[in-house]
Amino acid sequence: MRPRPITGAALTGALLLGLTACGVGKPSPWITAPEVFYLRPLGDKSGPSDKEPFHLRAEDGRGAGGRRLTADVVGGSEHAVRLRGSGGCKGGATHVTCEVGAEYNNWADLARVSPVAAKGSKPGDTGVVRFTYTTKDGKRLTARTRFVVGEPVVEALVPKLLEHVSPGAEVTSPVVVRNTGEVPVVGLGLELSSGGLEFEKQYANCRYPEISHHHIAVCRFPDLRIAPGEAVVLRPALRLRAPKTQMYTSFGRDVWALDMGPGQYGSYPKGGDHGDGPTLEAEVTKDTKGTFGKGGGPTYLALDTHADYEVSDVDLHGAPGTKRTLRLTVRNNGPADSGSSTQLVFSPPFGLTLLKQPMEEYDDDVFRPYCESNGFAYTCDVGALGPGKSRTFEFTVRLGDPGEGTVGLLDKDPPSEFDSGRHDPNPSNDEATITVGP
Repeated sequence: MRPRPITGAALTGALLLGLTACGVGKPSPWITAPEVFYLRPLGDKSGPSDKEPFHLRAEDGRGAGGRRLTADVVGGSEHAVRLRGSGGCKGGATHVTCEVGAEYNNWADLARVSPVAAKGSKPGDTGVVRFTYTTKDGKRLTARTRFVVGEPVVEALVPKLLEHVSPGAEVTSPVVVRNTGEVPVVGLGLELSSGGLEFEKQYANCRYPEISHHHIAVCRFPDLRIAPGEAVVLRPALRLRAPKTQMYTSFGRDVWALDMGPGQYGSYPKGGDHGDGPTLEAEVTKDTKGTFGKGGGPTYLALDTHADYEVSDVDLHGAPGTKRTLRLTVRNNGPADSGSSTQLVFSPPFGLTLLKQPMEEYDDDVFRPYCESNGFAYTCDVGALGPGKSRTFEFTVRLGDPGEGTVGLLDKDPPSEFDSGRHDPNPSNDEATITVGP
């Protein structure tokens, strides 16, 4: 007897039956909580501003209600951590019970257990809380978090502005990290961003993700400990190559305690190969002069160069009422790009009627005028413009009587804290005439 062929529908049904029988079709219930979480001392609201809140999650398939969450301060931990329940949770400072659903998330659900530092606790005190999630079938799942009173506060040396940097020069910047918190930093995370510069050396113990085109280095120091009030310097110093055709750029560094993560909204790219240069190593330092930023920050560069931007005269011919296209072109003669420091200002001739102007999309299929208007003139951001490049702003107009208007270039006012304009060596070509005639 020949075997009966298996149809696609029969095969699909057999696979589904097999998956269900193996339990794959129904996800296993789970609970998750941080291994370690730092608590501010009672009544103290200082500390990191972007710290990720305590995150407790549990799941038991689907369906409403019928699950229970309990939190218990493990014996001997009462001196360090206490509990607060809200959203219908019941209990006291060491035991709380909440009725919850099949998909629990304390960031979204009303029923919450909030561990807080115990009254009279001191920085460095630790305690453990056990969380138990009881499924609809009565299965009990547990997770534990060790709570530490006090927080490490990681800061990095951040020179705010480096001026008079020669185009293409090597820039050396020390990487100094300190802990201004109440408890030790247990493991350090570091992200170095070269921004508009290039890494001269790639550290052997850092990753360089391809997605960033190797402009970001991610480094981990799991065995590094930084005591409260202590600082370390990471050697060898960061070496970067400045660009040749930019007037303003920046590079940065971000730092975090590994067991706290890079903050609620912080992230860093994954993957990437390790560098082929020296190993970045930490040593204790007492030299903490300079400006430090919590979590790090950017350093801005002002390069010792300039940009010669120009606009040209425009003639519009035609009788009154004639429609014409007005093109206002900004050209950068170099040798550098001044970034976002320049604006074009267009003052139309008297009697010229504007019918259409440059637009920008600020939401899906939603547009608005790109240039700002005060009723008499239009101001348009030129944006980044490389040497030898130009940008054209196109307007559709209806001509009036013969007359003249102007188009000019201005540095933004007020200028940026780190941006002092084009330093244009030829201001005579920064203004041009728009002539309307027959």
